[in-house]
This record gives sequence, structure tokens and C-alpha cells, in this order.
Amino acid sequence: MRVHFIAIGGSVMHNLALALHAKGFQVSGSDDEFFEPSKSRLAAAGLLPSEAGWHAERITPDLDAVILGMHAMSDNPELVRAKELGLKVYSFPEYLYEQTRDKRRIVVGGSHGKTTTTSMIMYVLRKLGRDFDYMVGAQIEGFDTMVRLTKDAPIAVFEGDEYLSSTLDKTSKFLRYKPDVAIVTGIAWDHINVFPTFDSYVDTFRKFAHSIEPNGEYIYFADDENLKSIAGELRSDITIKPYAALNYEVEDERVVVVEGGKRYPMSVFGKHNMQNMHAAMLACEAVGVSRDEFLTAISTFGGAAKRLQTLCETSDAIAFLDFAHSPSKLRATTNAVRERYPNRKIVAAMELHTFSSLTKEFLPQYAHSMDAASEAIVYFNPSEIEHKRLAPISVDDVAQAFDNDKLSVYTDTQKMVERLRSFDYENSVLLIMTSGNFSGLDLRELAKSLICK
Repeated sequence: MRVHFIAIGGSVMHNLALALHAKGFQVSGSDDEFFEPSKSRLAAAGLLPSEAGWHAERITPDLDAVILGMHAMSDNPELVRAKELGLKVYSFPEYLYEQTRDKRRIVVGGSHGKTTTTSMIMYVLRKLGRDFDYMVGAQIEGFDTMVRLTKDAPIAVFEGDEYLSSTLDKTSKFLRYKPDVAIVTGIAWDHINVFPTFDSYVDTFRKFAHSIEPNGEYIYFADDENLKSIAGELRSDITIKPYAALNYEVEDERVVVVEGGKRYPMSVFGKHNMQNMHAAMLACEAVGVSRDEFLTAISTFGGAAKRLQTLCETSDAIAFLDFAHSPSKLRATTNAVRERYPNRKIVAAMELHTFSSLTKEFLPQYAHSMDAASEAIVYFNPSEIEHKRLAPISVDDVAQAFDNDKLSVYTDTQKMVERLRSFDYENSVLLIMTSGNFSGLDLRELAKSLICK
């Protein structure tokens, strides 16, 4: 098979390219720019193009498939050429389905927790020696790539993103996967540039549930009224399994799950992770894993990258990095740290970085999302707002939206760092939450300078 990638340098795209290369496909690709780690990883596999840019001559009639990345525009010269030649053009979720259509597909969707839940399933299956394909949205410890595709693995585990598939395919990615086992962790409005109303956002999750294959399973968070309503609409052949947090206790700042008369100490913490773990356990049960096998295996799971990832620790202080940026993620992460460390001071700093978070009409969704912190800091870069062509927001707009008298707002990185340096970190937790890097900060070095002096 000969496959060409338009926008091969993307996070998931280059991982898919590596997976197909490992499967024995002939892989080529183009992109207008390359960043690390994709640049080095493609080069190591002999897949890095000789020069950046789009080259229509690379699209030839003997290609079996062209895979189109999200940031390639409709007038991309390679895409135009592929259409002229009548070649089959796939978005990457379409191609993942094509490669796994004969496998039992577990797909994890939801506004929050889907990377962690997917990672938990992968971790347990691997630890138990089960063969499976996968696609996950973060680098997981012990896994060389974010995508694996094989000929013989009977199971495929996908993180199911609700964002659009490509410039040609305006369908939510997870609608292309046709799950046998579908998990939805919850619905909290996001991606307002694509889903301008909450109802339109809910509707794509409704379509996801209705895309479940015959005799499949729908595993959903029981406390979400929208998911409960969707469950009531599903076909009679679908098995419906609501879930909540596993039964757990916090002992000496560590979580212990209690199940079937046994106690299982865990490496991750927080009520949201106990919810994620329950969903993952139900999915693994669907492919023959017992609860005891699951809980024994998952006890050493340390989390996905940037999901309450420890940056630095001393005897009385610890710093975490978390991907949290949406209101629901921010609230869940801050509450989880407060639950585990009830007697410590929590200094929480987050960055407004995404399209939704920098939109003035969306800001009120953040009300009280950082209330569990002792000190709360919010940073945003006005240049990012200009770059995204959004209406300006002010420091007062942000402060009013969060509605937290312990909150301070910054638009200058150095002033924010000065504020962080002003705190005493004895018996404390530093929680850094962002999908970016606070306009160029080395977050690990920052944490070390504050906590591990």
C-alpha cells in the first residue's frame, strides 16, 4: 500500500504515519513546517520530506490513499491534485476506521477525561498481555507512539475527539469510528467555534451514541443528565451501562479503591480519576478482563502526560502539571488536589489559551472553577486573542467571570512569575494548568525554582 500524508507533521498525523510505516506500508508526506518531536521521529524512520512545503508533483496516480490533516486548507495544491486524479482522500479518523473495521473497537469520548480513560484501558490491556491497536491523544509511558495499527490484533482502543475531522470532512472525528463499545465521560460545552450553542454540542454526542455498532455497549457517566437522556433514546440491542466513581478512600494522601471485599492502593488520585477508572474497568470487562485483574493491573498506573504529572517534589511540597484548560477540567483537577491534600496550601495557576477560553461570551463558564485553591492565578496573552481574531477581553472581564476573591489575573508572564515567587511553599501544592506554556515558560524549571530550591 502506498499512502501519502498531507500535513504529516501533526501530532497524531505523524504517529499514524509511523504506525503505517511499521505495518509495512510505503509512506510519504508533506507539511509547511515541522516541529519537535515529530521532525526527529519522522527523520529517524526515513519519512521526513527533503524540504518543507506543498508539492503537487508528489501526488501520483499510483497512490492507494491520501490522508488529509486538519490544518491543510481546501486550496492546498496537493489536495487539489489528489481530487483531480480522483484519488481516495481520507481524514485520519476515516483511515483509522478502515484499518480496524474487522476489530472490536472501544472508543472513548467526552469533554474531559477521555485521554486518561483511554490510557487506563491501554495500560491494563498491555499489562495483561492482550494484543490491541490504539490511538490516544497524548504520549503514554511505555508506548513508543500514539498510534498502533496491526494486522492481527483483535481489539482497537481509540480516544474519540468531537472536533472536526478535516477541511473536507466537517464531521466530528468520533463519528467515523463506529464503536462496538462507546464511553462518554461527560458533556461540558467546548469548541464554540464549531459548536456555537450547547444544544449543537450535545447533538454531536447524541450522534456518537447512535453510531454504536449492533449489539454494542454504551458506557456513560451517570450524573450527566444529557447522557442519561441520550441513553433513553438508544436501540434495544445496545447494552447501557451507567457509571460513577469507584468506591474509594483517601489514606495518608493516597487513594485506595475498595471493591469486592479487597483494597487496591492506587497511584492516581481524585474523584474524576475514580470515575475514569470505573469507565475503563467496564470497557475492559467488555473484552474479557475481570474486575480483580483490572484493579490489580491499574494500581501502578501513573497517569497520562500532563495529567496531574509530578514536576517536582520535596518532603512537604509538590508541583503538578495538568492539561486542564476548560472549566470542567479546571474544576475537577483543582478539586482532586484539594481532596488529596486537604491540609496543604494550594497555589493554582492556569492559562487561558484555547479559542473557547479566550472568547468573551464563553468566560462566564469559568465561574467558581478554581474555588478549591488557596491562591488562584489566571494568565492570558492578548496577542493570542489577536492571532485568533477574537474580540478583546480585559483583566476585569476574566476576574468577573471566575468570581473568586482569591484570584489574580495577569497578561505579563514575568509579573505572573513574580507573584508565584512571592508565596511560601512550605506544606503546599503548586498546580500549573495549561494546554500551552504561558507564552514560552519552561514549566518544569519554573516548578523546580519554586519548590525544589
